[in-house]
Amino acid sequence: MAGPFSDYSGFDRLQVVVTGSGLVLQTPTGEIDVRRPFRPVRFTGETPIVSRLEAGPVEVVNLLGDRSRVRLDLTVLEAGRTQHLGPGIHIAYCPGGQAILRLIDKTHDLQADGGLRIEDIDGAATCSAGLIVLGSVSCVSQ
Repeated sequence: MAGPFSDYSGFDRLQVVVTGSGLVLQTPTGEIDVRRPFRPVRFTGETPIVSRLEAGPVEVVNLLGDRSRVRLDLTVLEAGRTQHLGPGIHIAYCPGGQAILRLIDKTHDLQADGGLRIEDIDGAATCSAGLIVLGSVSCVSQ
């Protein structure tokens, strides 16, 4: 169902469609295209947005954070893709099927709709199989 987004002034927002397709975020200056799944978008919380669904319902992963305090990242790892992780909190989420995440020298099996919290690791996260949505939150240096 179409509708306005809440105002989160001072926050950064990241979003990725994980089920369905056809989500469009209409802003006063144009569209934020989230029509295709697994393509993260970034926008500010103060941006006035009205959502529109073009092809039925969708499920999304949202990541929001106070930009004066944290930095955010949202990445989709397909099999064979690696992302460097550093200080902060990271959440690996398997939206469907099964996925395998390798962290340094340890392997983690993730089931559909399952996740893994990762803290303060300095190293690589590699998706060995499946698909993983990886959200990262790190503190802004004071």
